[in-house]
Amino acid sequence: MAPREYPPSVMTTNQTSEEEANINLCKEYMAISYSPTENTGGQSVQHLCHPDAWFWGPATFPGAETPMDYAQSHSVVMASVVDLHIIRFDQAWAKDGHVLLRYTAEGSHCGKPYKGIEKTGRHARWAAAAIFEVKDGKILSFTKDWDQKTMQIQLGWAPVNESDDPRWNAEALAKPEESRRKE
Repeated sequence: MAPREYPPSVMTTNQTSEEEANINLCKEYMAISYSPTENTGGQSVQHLCHPDAWFWGPATFPGAETPMDYAQSHSVVMASVVDLHIIRFDQAWAKDGHVLLRYTAEGSHCGKPYKGIEKTGRHARWAAAAIFEVKDGKILSFTKDWDQKTMQIQLGWAPVNESDDPRWNAEALAKPEESRRKE
């Protein structure tokens, strides 16, 4: 079986072979978690995780306590956003058993209803960070930081009142990279 290809990394630094292996372990976890066919729930990623693994992301995945719980919860989102995928790793680096994967993802609400909202067909692009700790070649911890508001507004899952403030402007939130100030 050929090695999996991951989305490109934009910013990175020289890594030792151990750090590179840790990055690839975490990218493999993300590849499975973001795959509409491979992510069949927590058991999909269990082989990559330490027996004592834990997860932290209470604002975005309340109740998820392990990386397996995250994969399970994420499979629910992916049932609604079936084309969800990581475009690129904006930052990817490792140091002392820790791995940072800051990434940009996108997808459309073209699948099942989400929390009672019928498919909107709307497209979203957002950023998130996955911060891992690796021990003995397995994921020991996973902390998730996700720009959930932008995604939910773009997909039509969260109400927004129009405003000149780009933080509450539907058009600016739909195209965040294009809405940046041009110097």
